[in-house]
Amino acid sequence: MITFTNLSGSTEIGSNCYLLDLDGVRVILDSGMHPKKEGSAAQPEFGLIGAADPDAIFITHSHLDHIGTLPVLQDEFPAAEVNMTTATAEIGLAMLHNSVNVMTAKRTQEGIVEYPFYTHAELDHAARCWMPRAYNAPFRIGRNGSVLATLHDAGHILGSCGVELESAGGTTILYTGDVQFDNQTLIPGADFPESGIDILIMESTHGCTERDADYTREKEMRRFADTIREVLENNGAVLIPVFALGKSQCLLCEIGRFKEQGLIPDVPVYFGGLSSKITALYDKLADSTPRLMPGYRLKESVETHGLPKQGAAPLVASPGNIYVVSSGMMSEHTVSHQLAEQIITHPNDAILFVGYSDPDSPAGRVKDTPHGEKVCLREKSKQSHPVNCRVESFDFSGHASRQALIDYAKRLAPRKVLLVHGDPEALESLQGAIQTVLPEAEVLIPQPGISYKLS
Repeated sequence: MITFTNLSGSTEIGSNCYLLDLDGVRVILDSGMHPKKEGSAAQPEFGLIGAADPDAIFITHSHLDHIGTLPVLQDEFPAAEVNMTTATAEIGLAMLHNSVNVMTAKRTQEGIVEYPFYTHAELDHAARCWMPRAYNAPFRIGRNGSVLATLHDAGHILGSCGVELESAGGTTILYTGDVQFDNQTLIPGADFPESGIDILIMESTHGCTERDADYTREKEMRRFADTIREVLENNGAVLIPVFALGKSQCLLCEIGRFKEQGLIPDVPVYFGGLSSKITALYDKLADSTPRLMPGYRLKESVETHGLPKQGAAPLVASPGNIYVVSSGMMSEHTVSHQLAEQIITHPNDAILFVGYSDPDSPAGRVKDTPHGEKVCLREKSKQSHPVNCRVESFDFSGHASRQALIDYAKRLAPRKVLLVHGDPEALESLQGAIQTVLPEAEVLIPQPGISYKLS
């Protein structure tokens, strides 16, 4: 018998974590931290796993909503084998060490006594147990090696993978993790199975988002370059809030290319912090991971200016500069937030959004505020700023489009589809669309804490 339990605590994008039982072999898929919750509420429902150690844990990639509570899970179930790609192991360790710093700061600033969930030393100890795995290299898990596992390139960020599991009874399951089927700047699109999957567990981030029929990444990138050029030629500053992992490396590479091709002026680019550390790992892994530009190293190819060290005077936004800085949500106490407070009132400047922004975040509030009206950038402050700067949004998502998800499910034609990692509207919309193209399949939205019998 095969069962599936959603341990995420909700049907939304959050603390991604799922339990599969394949004829007695117990597998945990991901161990995330909820980006919109704090303290113990940000953890998955580990209590639903039970007392027995899982046989194996799989981490699909190094974004914190998939790896953020892994040391906590390992502490509770130390006998479980932890599997991930080599790139995820290297990048994930850096992301988790940064998370320790963030949690420690929040304990001091906000009094969240549960933080940090683990220390730097405890993280290093946990990481020694991780088992790096190669793509497309099957290996066996479980007490008798009864389940065959294979990791497939998911095309989302460097090292991301989908997990294929074949039970002793011959049932084959594919968990996509976060997936992108299209090529990105540095990362090729997903290399997933095209047949032979009985049960598909699929992300649904863009499940209700329809793209324009004429969208292409190339056209969107040219619009991005044109916008940067127009702002700089008008003696403005350009702020690009980015996530440190994935988007930073993509945009840094593109800006370097824009300069080489004469699409934008050769102006200073400010880049640093965690983004710089992750970029160094991208460069370190340049010859050993799937790339569209094999061997390309960002730090050797794109000239950047570093950010002020902690404790130094804050960075001042100056006309004629580009700032590619985190956080992507412009969270308080980050460089992007500090610069946004300076830029937002200046008509010649621009804030260019290149990824998802939670509506409740400072970035989301700026995106939703009409030009000229006021917005509060600090949650606990009544001070507001008029949005006088140029604000533009661009679609460079690392997640598959709604249509790509539907098309993949249709090609694969599994007998069951489980939809996860999506907000309720996205899950329900995608469920209806997939049920239409696969009328004989069972399409489920697994509710938190409920065990579903799949076979």
